[in-house]
Amino acid sequence: MSKIAVIGDKESIYGFAALGLDTYFIDYHEDNVPLFKKLCQSQSYSIIYITEAAAALLDKEIEKYKDQPAPAIILIPGVSGNTGEGLSAVRKSVEKAVGSDIFNE
Repeated sequence: MSKIAVIGDKESIYGFAALGLDTYFIDYHEDNVPLFKKLCQSQSYSIIYITEAAAALLDKEIEKYKDQPAPAIILIPGVSGNTGEGLSAVRKSVEKAVGSDIFNE
């Protein structure tokens, strides 16, 4: 059975555990690449939600997995606010799938 993981700072993602999602708190002062790789390579997760702030630390690693069908890596805003990176990523994915930017039509 596929599961869903959520990665980010504690304040932004602790509520997702109540929904039954697996939460992984990151420390912005440590190397979080091993955790991210472990989750992506485990084949247990079909979706990984990651806060935009956490994604900024892992952008090179996220890029390596963006063309793979699973896990889907989806950026979400954190408690510090929305940077627009999540919407931009969704827009690029839709444009790639559909062939045009349907958000501006």
